Amino acid sequence: MRALVAFDKFKDSLTAPEACACAVEALRTAEPSWHVTSCPLTDGGDGFAEILTQAAGGEIHAATVTGPRGAAVKARFGLVPLNAIPAAARELLALPETIPADAIVGLIEMATASGLALLKPDERDPWQTTSRGTGELIAYAAKLGAQVILLGVGGSATNDLGLGALSALGLRFIGRDHHEILPPTPATWESINRIEGRVDAPVIRIACDVANPLLGPQGCSTIYGPQKGLAAAHLPRMEALAGQLAARLCEHAGQSTDLMRAPGAGAAGGIAFGLMTATGARLLPGADFVAAWLDLDTKLAAADLVITGEGRFDESSLSGKGPGALALRALESQKTVHVFAGQIAPPAKPMSNLHLHAITPSDMPLTEALRRAPHLLKTAIANTFSTR
Repeated sequence: MRALVAFDKFKDSLTAPEACACAVEALRTAEPSWHVTSCPLTDGGDGFAEILTQAAGGEIHAATVTGPRGAAVKARFGLVPLNAIPAAARELLALPETIPADAIVGLIEMATASGLALLKPDERDPWQTTSRGTGELIAYAAKLGAQVILLGVGGSATNDLGLGALSALGLRFIGRDHHEILPPTPATWESINRIEGRVDAPVIRIACDVANPLLGPQGCSTIYGPQKGLAAAHLPRMEALAGQLAARLCEHAGQSTDLMRAPGAGAAGGIAFGLMTATGARLLPGADFVAAWLDLDTKLAAADLVITGEGRFDESSLSGKGPGALALRALESQKTVHVFAGQIAPPAKPMSNLHLHAITPSDMPLTEALRRAPHLLKTAIANTFSTR
């Protein structure tokens, strides 16, 4: 039996590599004769840079940057030669012909510099958070030779249109007192009198699976603001100010305001919009790109069985990313799929060959379940596959 083990993270408990390691250990005990391949997954959030960098044999670097509330944080990013990236992933990058085959690609995940997980619950306030640290990481990678940046934007704490990142890359936001406003968080937007400067950045590609526009009922403030600490009563003001600043950024960069309505512009508090407007960044289909980078289709074709999972698996997991996307790919290839998750909400329509396993006992408190996740995952897998 050939098994493909491919887990995403269990939020606040296990990273994707840790979850895969737990599963492999349990399988080797339960079924020692099986051939097991491990392939940690990422959706653009936690682990994005390290997982893809390691898969391509690149180098991991660290830098101290501005965190989401201004305090310094140590963030990691990867550098990978372009010619070390699988051909299918290189094709999706759609790079300009001026980029040489041996160019260096910088892999950056927003979560490590500007992520929600870096803040305590009482620190989460999108009026005060900044993406400046993400821009600083882009600048660090460029100084080390990166001509292309691949940015994963999952898990952000910000709703600043990416203005913080742009302030680290050359734009200056000037107040009525003629002083630069740093960082340009939403709390300062009413004080901004003008935008100056131009962005100095490599070619940027953003791995993104959301289709939200910048503003409106499906925009970043409405859909993602509440989980970042935005009070419902403050939504209209945030929307109005975001619209004003976005229009001014478009005017400064000589871009059409149609970019506000572009699918994905609202990703990660609008950083996708900011980078598209000021740097010409382009969005990539995140799940398809990660699958191409990790050569998932080849690994899947070689497997008889797929074992995957994440913290919570439900109907939305099957909407095109992470373990859900892998499960659908595997089912289309007539593979048997086992999903292990902390919590399971079965899809409305049962699927043949899809087996769902909740690893957390129904009466176990969440804090205990998070602490015991490695044991719970190993036990669930052992109980499922042991031939004894």
